[in-house]
Amino acid sequence: MKLQDKFSRIIDYMRISITDRCNLRCVYCMPGTGIMPIEHREILSYEEIVRVVKVAAALGVRKIRITGGEPLARKNVAYLIASLRNITGIEDMSLTTNGVLLEKYAKELADAGLNRVNISLDSLMPERYREMTRGGEISPVMKGIEAAEKAGLLPVKINMVPIRGLNDDEIEEFAGLTLNTPYHVRFIEFMPIGAGDLWSDKRYISTDEIKTRVEKIGALSPVRLRRDGPARYYRLEKAPGVIGFISALTHHFCDDCNRLRITADGKLRPCLFSETEIDLKPALRTTPPPPDKEIERLLRLSIEVKPEGHNIHQLKDSASLRAMSRIGG
Repeated sequence: MKLQDKFSRIIDYMRISITDRCNLRCVYCMPGTGIMPIEHREILSYEEIVRVVKVAAALGVRKIRITGGEPLARKNVAYLIASLRNITGIEDMSLTTNGVLLEKYAKELADAGLNRVNISLDSLMPERYREMTRGGEISPVMKGIEAAEKAGLLPVKINMVPIRGLNDDEIEEFAGLTLNTPYHVRFIEFMPIGAGDLWSDKRYISTDEIKTRVEKIGALSPVRLRRDGPARYYRLEKAPGVIGFISALTHHFCDDCNRLRITADGKLRPCLFSETEIDLKPALRTTPPPPDKEIERLLRLSIEVKPEGHNIHQLKDSASLRAMSRIGG
């Protein structure tokens, strides 16, 4: 079975946030103060997540990504991974993390059935990393990257958000990582979600400019990978790793968008940049619980209202959007 929206896109990918809490406070993800965590009772339980994914898999969802906040800040993530991995139809499991706790959990996650990890890392300089994360230490992250590679969570993907005047002078250094490692280094355009006062057109750097800077260290050749997703990949000559560009604003990938999102508090979100949300909790917590057909109805509804493309350029006030930590990375 295939889930298809009204624009003929096949929807087979679900991103599930399991917590809005994080052990860092990255400057473009959440404000330094003032954001209260979602109440624990509002967060979906693992059992509720598994139930939703079983219904989604029966409809055609094949790929799951676990996100946060920081998903490894929630206990027993490996249990959830193993439970989802055992669902008929689920073929691919991945997780996005800041890497702080990855050294501790990498092997356990791999043993549970996780395929790979995406690691958010926006500076290779300890002091700058501390500034951008508001107090984080880079050493555990680098150890986590090594542990992920050792555990077989491959390919290890490193996500960097270049921000002008903050970390954009490291673009070439990040690209250079691919010359000596098999990592996938991906540059993601800075987006006006959760960035608060940091966001401005002057801070924003387009993919075209990022790519031009990368080409200062060598020519780029296009690479076609089996699971491209939103990234467009290239390789520097003789490099074991690859470089990806994710252009959510300038060269958006809406035409190929195959995903739905579930926020930590159980809202189905058809588009990252839309405030349209469908609450799953009534279908999960009503007594007696309604049959799975109700969950199926809500999933189909979210696909029915999935927009053809985002309208981020029309938004006059990005502060009106949920912080990224509350949506899920």
